[in-house]
Amino acid sequence: MKTFIRQTLEQRRRRLHELDAQLAAPDATADLARFQALSREHAETDALVQPYLRYLQREADWQAALQLHDEAIAQGDEALAALALDEIEAAQTELRALEAELQARLVPRDPDDERCAYVEIRAGTGGEEAALFAADLARMYTRYAQRQGWGVEVISASDSDLGGYKEIVLRLVGTGAYGRLRFESGGHRVQRVPATEAQGRIHTSACTVAVLPEPDEQQAIQLDPAELRIDTFRASGAGGQHVNRTDSAVRITHLPTGLVAECQDDRSQHRNKAKALQVLLARLQERERREREAREAATRKSLVGSGDRSDRVRTYNFAQNRVTDHRVNLTLHKLAAVLDGELDELLQALQLAHGAERLAELEARAALAV
Repeated sequence: MKTFIRQTLEQRRRRLHELDAQLAAPDATADLARFQALSREHAETDALVQPYLRYLQREADWQAALQLHDEAIAQGDEALAALALDEIEAAQTELRALEAELQARLVPRDPDDERCAYVEIRAGTGGEEAALFAADLARMYTRYAQRQGWGVEVISASDSDLGGYKEIVLRLVGTGAYGRLRFESGGHRVQRVPATEAQGRIHTSACTVAVLPEPDEQQAIQLDPAELRIDTFRASGAGGQHVNRTDSAVRITHLPTGLVAECQDDRSQHRNKAKALQVLLARLQERERREREAREAATRKSLVGSGDRSDRVRTYNFAQNRVTDHRVNLTLHKLAAVLDGELDELLQALQLAHGAERLAELEARAALAV
C-alpha cells in the first residue's frame, strides 16, 4: 500500500477515535444539529476504517505466514511449508481486494454520480455503417441498463435508411446510472465488414457517445424564456396515424449557445417539451462542467498528467472478436457478450483507473502543501 494512502487511513482512524469520544460525551445531544453532523461523519469514517482494520489484520497474517514458511523450510517440514504458502496466497489475494476497496472509498465522490443519465449516441465517420453501429451501441447500453434493473426511455431518435440511427438519445432511469457510465463518453469505433460491402473488406466506422447526468431541478441552471426558440413538428417513425395528424414533437434551441434538444417519444406536446427542456439543461450543465474542467486542466496536468478521456476510447473489432479500451489498455475477447450489455469488467477497470488518477492528484496536492 502506498505511504500516502496508509497515512490518510491512519488519520481517519484517529479521527474515528475522536468522534467516538465526542459522541459518548454527556452533553453530546445538547446541540442536536451538531450531534447529527457528528453521527453522519462517524458513519462515513467507520465505513472506511473497518476495511482498513481488516487490511491491517490480514497484513499481519501475511507477515506471520511468511515467517512460518521460512521456518518450515529451514526445518525441512514440507507439509507445514505448503500450508504456510496457502495462507500467504490467500492473504495476498484478500489484501489486493481490500486495497482496491479502500482506494475506491478514499476517492471523493462526484455529487452527480447517483443521478439518472442521458446517453447520446451520434453516427460519425462511416455513413450507413456508422449509423448501424450507433444502433448496436444503443442496444448495448439498453441491455446493460436492463441488467441493472434500470428503466430506459428513448427521448429522440433520427433513423437512417438501413435501420440504424444518425442520432439517438436514451434516458437511463436508475440510481447511480451516471456514475456507472460516465466514462463511456468519447469516440467509439468499429472494425468489421459492413452489410453494404460486396467485396468483403473490413471498414472502420465511428460513433461518438456522450453521457450526461440528469439535472437536479433545485440546482439546475435557470433558463431565460427569451433565450429559447421552441419549434414543434410531426414525430417520425412508428406511431400510426397519430404522428401524421399532430405536431407533438418539440425542438428547443438555446440561442446564446446554439445547443439544441428535442423529444418526440410522447403523444403529448407538453410532456415532450418538459423532457426536451431536461435534455437541454443536462447539455448546458455538461458544457459548464467541461469549461470548469478546462480551467483546472493546467493544474491537474502539472500534477498527474492530462488524463484526457475524450479521444478514441474504445475499438470493437469483429474479425478478432475483440474489444479494446485504449484508456486502460484492456482487451477482452468476448465481443458478442459486451455488445449484449456485459460491460462490468470494462466499467470497473475505468473506475479503478479514475480512482488511481484522483488519488495521485490528492497525493500531489498534499505534497505541495507541505
